Amino acid sequence: MQNDFMETHKAQLMPAAQALLPELIALSDALYERPELGYEEFFACEQHTALLERHGFAVERNCCDLPTAYSAVFDSGKPGLTVAFLAEYDALPGIGHGCGHNLLGAASLGAGILLAQMLEQTGGKVIVFGTPAEETSGAKVQFARAGKFDSVDLAMLSHPTSSAWRRSGSSLALQPLQFEFFGKTAHAASHPWDGINALDAALVAMTAINALREHIRPDSRVHGIIVDGGQAANIVPEYCKVQYYIRSTTKSYNTILTKRIQKCAEAGALATGCRVEFSEFEAPYDNLITNQALMDVFDEALYALRGIHLAPADQNMGSTDMGQVSQACPAIHPYFDIANGTPANGHSRELAACTRTPYAYESMRDAACAMALTALRVLQDPELYARIRAEFEAAEK
Repeated sequence: MQNDFMETHKAQLMPAAQALLPELIALSDALYERPELGYEEFFACEQHTALLERHGFAVERNCCDLPTAYSAVFDSGKPGLTVAFLAEYDALPGIGHGCGHNLLGAASLGAGILLAQMLEQTGGKVIVFGTPAEETSGAKVQFARAGKFDSVDLAMLSHPTSSAWRRSGSSLALQPLQFEFFGKTAHAASHPWDGINALDAALVAMTAINALREHIRPDSRVHGIIVDGGQAANIVPEYCKVQYYIRSTTKSYNTILTKRIQKCAEAGALATGCRVEFSEFEAPYDNLITNQALMDVFDEALYALRGIHLAPADQNMGSTDMGQVSQACPAIHPYFDIANGTPANGHSRELAACTRTPYAYESMRDAACAMALTALRVLQDPELYARIRAEFEAAEK
């Protein structure tokens, strides 16, 4: 029954996707030529919003008080689910779109526009969220804090990769934690006993953290650097800044681990007589929870479109602000191949070059179509959505 649905609606969506493809290619290529770093994507944001407005979306710029963020809504005016597609468009320093966000954003816009054309049949609403700065301090965190995903019923994006089309997997919850130690200067040779050494506090803290590693879960990661450890060797350092990333497979355990790391820093301050202050130097990312029931629908859609099933999820996990979305509503983050066997690692000039190939354009089109077809399937089947929602509610956060 599901395969019949996919085949029937593929015949409707593919011609529309092919007709839309020149606009999506032009969008992606324009961003490739003018790469912008996180929260500086003014050109990219304007290109995105202009395209969405041409296709009937109501656009809110400066979303969440972020100048390069937006929310674009197409409402059928009929009851139904709300589907969100997440667009990214920031580049990397020095290598431009080496993560392929020029194609990622175009795929999400394509999915939103294609689904909007079908809402007369299903009812409901489609939203495209323009979310800057995924590579650094991702805007999805601010969107989540503002409740933007609370009324969303399902959310998707599809990310370019240099390997096979892959299922959405997991990501690590990420807590950026900064310690600042405050001591007192003194001459390091003639009067060191008058000083309070902030660098020593950091070293004690880092030694305690290293001892803690034996007693944390093996799938957690703790790694940090000393950003500022003093100005001159003959001055007792009065100030030291340390930055750590704390990562775990679940947000709940990462919260526990972060508190233990803070205790290590407090121990360093206590041992040396320093004062310590804590802050977040970047936005924290929640762990990504892939909704497997929704992922299975995407897999069926891709099979209908390309005759292939998705490869298993990559087990090498980093962190992404898509985790915030998946904690608020059922979400998936699959990957689409743009390299076609060309050697190209992520975050490389080679991958950036792959975003300009006919193969990459076709993959982007099919990713957009697969996301739209997935959403359409769920919109028309309340029982399927009930299973997706039940899995979301039961997932460990």
